[in-house]
Order: sequence, then structure tokens, then C-alpha cells
Amino acid sequence: MKQFCFSNDKIIESQNASIHPMDIGFIRGYGIFDFFRTSGYIPLFLTDYLDRFIRSAEKTHLNLEFSKVELAQIIHDLIQKNDLEQGGIRMMLSGGISDNHFSPTDGSLFIFCEDLDFPAASKYENGVKLLAADHVRAIADVKTTNYAFPVWHSVNWKKEGAEDVIYHHNGFISESSRSNIFVIKNGKTATPDQNILHGITRKRVMELDQNVEIRPISFSELLDADEVFMTATTKKILPVTMIDDQKIRDGKPGPKTIELMTAFAAMEKNSVLV
Repeated sequence: MKQFCFSNDKIIESQNASIHPMDIGFIRGYGIFDFFRTSGYIPLFLTDYLDRFIRSAEKTHLNLEFSKVELAQIIHDLIQKNDLEQGGIRMMLSGGISDNHFSPTDGSLFIFCEDLDFPAASKYENGVKLLAADHVRAIADVKTTNYAFPVWHSVNWKKEGAEDVIYHHNGFISESSRSNIFVIKNGKTATPDQNILHGITRKRVMELDQNVEIRPISFSELLDADEVFMTATTKKILPVTMIDDQKIRDGKPGPKTIELMTAFAAMEKNSVLV
């Protein structure tokens, strides 16, 4: 964590930030967050992330006292104050301190700057493994702070050699714990349409490949895919080459995934130069 953060109404030293122990963000796990990256001191795709954060606040009945313009200014000030050329920025709005210790009320806003590490280069070259889990994330279209299930489940990942999970329910897949999922079959790309977070990297991929089908995808279709990849702020486009103990086709990143990885890197570079 970098030296300075925004806490409630001002920029302070990060070590002095605090939240009340009766805030329902703490005692009930009720709050929202978002996370994005900087490159060359530029917050990448900032408008999209702020729009999603504001929508999340509205959908979860949380009062966000700052406008989009004000949030953007705070973020730019933090980037300069923390000399954050390359890194992550985390915004969090808590549920607040309510009379019944349950209902959302006026919460606390925090914005932190962080160091950021991407997956090892070998994972982009060879792909990663996901573990299947029967689960649907609560309020899936909102980036809530409730990650109890994947945090609990993650104890298994390392010993199974997995990067993350792939959620499925009633025969259909949705997303990973922190990423969106795409499948490719016979040159056609598809991504799930329900029980998902509408990721910003997901959105960018669909700009690069404007023929992506947004529709229900069965678990069997996932296993039969020619290529699978996941998208996220902290992963960009990461090939998936194994689900549980089953390889995706030949167990290597496919040509269209590699093509999209290259195109996304160019898009990101151009957004920095603009």
C-alpha cells in the first residue's frame, strides 16, 4: 500500500485510515469496491470504472457523496502524491453504521493506491487451470466486497495447481471469482450473459472482437471448447488450458486468444498515449 490514501473526505497517510468496528461493511460484509490500474501515471479506462462504481452504489442503496468529476480529481491527485506510475487503485464504499446494525446507511469512502503484480509470464505462455465450483455470486452485477466463498475455497487452489475457480450452476457457467470467461469454438467467441459482473476488460475484448456472442454457455460446452480465456484488470487476457483435470483441446493457448492478447496490449498502449 502506498503512503497516501483518500479517507472519507480528505487525503491522509494510509496508515491513519480506519473504519468503525460497527460499520456493516465490517460486521456484515456489506459494501462495494472497484479496482483499476495506472500505466504511465494514467488511470486506464477510468470513465468506465467510475461509471460502474457509481452504478454499484445506487444498486446497493449506498450514498456516494462525490460526483464522477470529483472522484476523478481525487484519483489524479492520489496518483501524483503517491508517484503511481504503474500500480493499482482500489475504491471502497462501506455500508455505514446503522441503528439496527443491518440496514445500509451513510458509509465511508476509501481510495487506496497499491503495488500491482501480474501473473507470471509462464502463465500467459502456458495457460492456467481453473477448478469448477457450483456457485452463483450474490448480486452478481455489482462488485461487492463479499468474497467469503472464493476466499474460503482458495485454500484448495494452490494444492490443486489452480489459478482460480469457474462458477457453474444448473449446467451453465457464469464467471470466475474475479474474472470473466470467454470460450472459442470453430473460430467463434462467446461469453456468458447471466450471473456475471460486467467487467471492463470484458467490455474491451468485445470491442476488439465485435462478433462475440453473449449468451448462456453450458459447462459441457466449456469443456469442449477449442480455446478458453479469462479477463480481468489484474490479469488482462489470461489463457485457460485446463478445467479440473481435463485439458482444453491440446492444453495450450490457442491462436485467437494470442491474437486478442496482442490486440489488447496495443489498445492499452493507445489509451495511455491519448
